[in-house]
Amino acid sequence: AGALYACEDSDWVFPSYRQNSVGILRGLPVATVLGWVRGYGGPAGFYNPRDYRLGPICVPIATHLPHATGVAWAAKIKGDRTASLAWFGDGATSEGDFHEGLNFASVFRTATVFFCTNNQWAISTPVTRQMATRTVAEKAAAYGIPGIRIDGFDPLACWKATKDALERGRNDEGPTLIEAFCYRLKPHGTADDPSLYRDETEAQKWMHLEPVARMGGFLRRLSILDDDQDDELRREAKEMIAEGVRGLESVEQPGPEVMFDHVYASDNPWTFIEGLEEVNSVARKPEVAPPQGPTPPSTGDAEPLPEGE
Repeated sequence: AGALYACEDSDWVFPSYRQNSVGILRGLPVATVLGWVRGYGGPAGFYNPRDYRLGPICVPIATHLPHATGVAWAAKIKGDRTASLAWFGDGATSEGDFHEGLNFASVFRTATVFFCTNNQWAISTPVTRQMATRTVAEKAAAYGIPGIRIDGFDPLACWKATKDALERGRNDEGPTLIEAFCYRLKPHGTADDPSLYRDETEAQKWMHLEPVARMGGFLRRLSILDDDQDDELRREAKEMIAEGVRGLESVEQPGPEVMFDHVYASDNPWTFIEGLEEVNSVARKPEVAPPQGPTPPSTGDAEPLPEGE
């Protein structure tokens, strides 16, 4: 959230699955953000990215980094000030799209900010098993771009580093890699039990740096926030989310056929019709049958293997 506030309204932002607040802060209705998280198509989860300058969350890790680079490259070709900001986790640095995005951005000097939230765990894989470098930020040297490491639990540090990086990009100084060093305080997801692979006392040691409480304490010291205001903000936030949940629950859950929406520029008759029939066939059955693909063309009679092989 701190990084987002450094952006101009015309900038494009590309969140990963841990930046759902970015959708809300960019103006999406909460119900749409929740529908987006649940994979709903149609009115519940669909929005026009161009209206909000907000890329959709890509389920495969790091695939949005080349997208962010491409948007900034298009802006550069057109000669406007638009920059792009993409968030990703430490696990994404092990993906090929991380290299492709940074390499292309550095070669063409696009106004792209790559913001890595290094929470030190990619589900159960520690960052020490993902990379041989000591930090994510030092990877920037291989691309000839600035690499900055900041306190990822400090919203103001996130804002300042991102603002400076965006300005460099707008001044044709190319992209920046920001490593926001922090910690994943909770499980990766509801099906995850982190006690199986890490010492939970480690998370407790980080808890005093938790950014919401930390920012609240800072604002109190400046006499900008008091207990009554804090209580009211929390009440408003809870009601906003509850209203979004009610809005999503009032929408009919889409059928499986929406998986084909917005996949092709035009309908591919074989893929769409055959795929839709297969989906509907499986959906009607109490047990999911294995997919039945087309019979592969014959390549001639194969010779039997010798006995025993």
